[in-house]
Amino acid sequence: MKKPASIDAATASKLIDQRIAELGDWRGDTLARMRKLIHQAAPDVVEEWKWMGTPVWSLGGIICTGESYKEKVKLTFAKGASLNDPAGLFNASLEGNARRAIDIAEDRKVDANAFKALIKAAVELNASGKKAASRRPK
Repeated sequence: MKKPASIDAATASKLIDQRIAELGDWRGDTLARMRKLIHQAAPDVVEEWKWMGTPVWSLGGIICTGESYKEKVKLTFAKGASLNDPAGLFNASLEGNARRAIDIAEDRKVDANAFKALIKAAVELNASGKKAASRRPK
């Protein structure tokens, strides 16, 4: 099976813009806000479009993905189990070995500073070259 051609960053950014516009409701607003915070925390972040339509933010490896569902926007951190989360933003995929996610419902506001700290920590972890540590809750 042939690997599909990769999408360049400019095209990926346009596709993310399009996704936000298509959502046209609180989910689009939420995804746009979180995208802006990602860029503030990691100005060199690369936007990608993977897995048949998933926005991905990377820098030295995947930082997080941004998915939209009927009742939530989900930001999944590839190495989330290895990140310190003192603000308790992670509220989904807590049973996973490596990933952690933030599910954002329509009425939930995510603390901008805490979120940017998670993004910075994910970038630092990627830069360190360390693999995600398994931190399965007991």
